[in-house]
Amino acid sequence: MLNDKDRIFTNIYGWQGADLSSAKARGDWDNTKALIKLGHEEVIERVKASGLRGRGGAGFPTGLKWSFMPKEVKDRPHYLVVNADESEPGTCKDRDIIRHEPHKLVEGCLMAGFAMRAHAGYIYIRGEFVNEAKALQRAIDEAYEAGLLGKNAAKSGWDFDLYLHRGAGAYICGEETALIESLEGKKGQPRLKPPFPAGAGLYGCPTTVNNVETIAVVPTILRRGADWFAGLGREGNTGSKLFCISGHVNNPCNVEEEMGVSLKELIEKHAGGVRGGWDNLLAVIPGGSSTPMIPKDVCDTILMDFDSLKAAQTGLGTAGIIVMDKSTDIIKAIARISYFYKHESCGQCTPCREGTGWMYRMMERLVKGDADVSEIDTLFDVTKQVEGHTICALGDAAAWPIQGLIRHFRPEIEKRITAWRAAAVAE
Repeated sequence: MLNDKDRIFTNIYGWQGADLSSAKARGDWDNTKALIKLGHEEVIERVKASGLRGRGGAGFPTGLKWSFMPKEVKDRPHYLVVNADESEPGTCKDRDIIRHEPHKLVEGCLMAGFAMRAHAGYIYIRGEFVNEAKALQRAIDEAYEAGLLGKNAAKSGWDFDLYLHRGAGAYICGEETALIESLEGKKGQPRLKPPFPAGAGLYGCPTTVNNVETIAVVPTILRRGADWFAGLGREGNTGSKLFCISGHVNNPCNVEEEMGVSLKELIEKHAGGVRGGWDNLLAVIPGGSSTPMIPKDVCDTILMDFDSLKAAQTGLGTAGIIVMDKSTDIIKAIARISYFYKHESCGQCTPCREGTGWMYRMMERLVKGDADVSEIDTLFDVTKQVEGHTICALGDAAAWPIQGLIRHFRPEIEKRITAWRAAAVAE
């Protein structure tokens, strides 16, 4: 359990102001100049030593990602891009950071930009986040007025400009290369990799794309020390993390907890427990709608970190926990998720363009039971043909929820098929 003294986001519920003076009172922008004086390489080394892994879903080591940027700025400028296109169903952490702790993100952009030798940063925010975009722009304006951004930012000798770009609300723009395409004014479609953004990203220049939460925690890590952050959580899964808990719980909430906290403790302690009690739990989607669900017997003991969930054939993802009790039509829930991924596919890759529609139509039949038992295996086989065969991970995101359903609730699907057949014969 995380101690209050170790919390990074002390205003995540908005009980205090989000303005610059309130942020400074919470410790933001405290001698930022001294952190920048550490030097580019030292900042990256400290982030590496902290064990921070990307908070956007993939969990890639942040310091390592930053180190891929060229060590010298030659004929092409370097760019930092922040992914605030939070569109994963079940995930609502980044918008609360932007609403209530925007200066953590703004200061984090300066630190990350400096580390990767970038003089400009772009925050790509989801189009529907109207109020959040206004709050973030206010914070950026305050930082400029106070001399914390722009020429000689925070009197550090480093020039850094930060721009806010509003997207048009496409889920696919949460993928880093599709985000870059959209930022350039083109259709939001993922690029083939390589080249990776660190070699040729925004406008063909070296670029690093990071999630809001990843960037927002960096100044605190640098102030308190890499050892402090590495001392929280478990080996390879260090630090604290914002968890979003929604669905059939008594008190849906966002909460900052230590990595490796048990799922049961998160739900019971912070979300007021499952509606109708823990024994009424059916399944949990642990990391946003794209991660495979886990049934109650796994939920009883599972720890919430990258490696524990991977071992259980699912993932931490964005840590968007969706709780489903026994009143849930589990097949219909996954069919609804399938519709989302069908709708959000950019259509560039054939397995995803054709496969997401086929999987959704198959799921709609399974909701009624209008299928043959053998088709369950066919559906699973198709998910395996989509997974890993597309430019970006949207194909995987469409396949995994269905795989989780078949893996853990196959008897439920078979029961529905049997009931539908019996009803058809009776007619």
